[in-house]
Amino acid sequence: MLATRNFSVGRQTTAPATMSTAASGTTMGLVEQAAKSLLNKKADAVKPQTNSTKNSTAATSPKGTLPPAALESSDSTHTTIEDEDTKARKQEVIKITEQLIEAVNNGDFEAYAKICDPGLTSFEPEALGNLVEGMDFHRFYFENLLAKNSKPIHTTILNPHVHVIGEDAACIAYIRLTQYIDGQGRPRTSQSEETRVWHRRDGKWQNVHFHCSGAPVAPLQ
Repeated sequence: MLATRNFSVGRQTTAPATMSTAASGTTMGLVEQAAKSLLNKKADAVKPQTNSTKNSTAATSPKGTLPPAALESSDSTHTTIEDEDTKARKQEVIKITEQLIEAVNNGDFEAYAKICDPGLTSFEPEALGNLVEGMDFHRFYFENLLAKNSKPIHTTILNPHVHVIGEDAACIAYIRLTQYIDGQGRPRTSQSEETRVWHRRDGKWQNVHFHCSGAPVAPLQ
């Protein structure tokens, strides 16, 4: 433990036992003078605070010092504005993701291509673990499967979680449940886990990459 000591008094001298009466009186006089000097120093050190000092401490701006509560309110307002902006962008990403999945369900390759970047990259079950780049791979399934389907398809996005990355980028992860009718006319449900990376260009969101695990994106095979 750190002990704090006061060294302002100075070192005291202890007189020997054989000191004479005169010497003892002199020593006592010195001790009294030292004690008076110490009391005077302490009295000088403790001075009342003047009005000018108080005013100079409090007046830090023309309007006076803002109380802590006002500062906290200003910070919380700024944070709220940022949160509202971020929340709005997250809703944009969820909405554009829903539009993309709707284009897939409808077999509308033209609408799908408008939402995707021409250099779209993807990992998906249909690619058998390979990284696919471009739109031709996806076009095959639209033209030969999805566009020819006349049976109802219903998709549900569960627990979408959006990461906003700067002003013009975002990543969304979600569970996708797809309800469809198989070749025997029986209703089926498939599940996939998907992540999509979005980039906003000229005010429009485009899907630049996605990763799908689980059931194939086109479950009607």
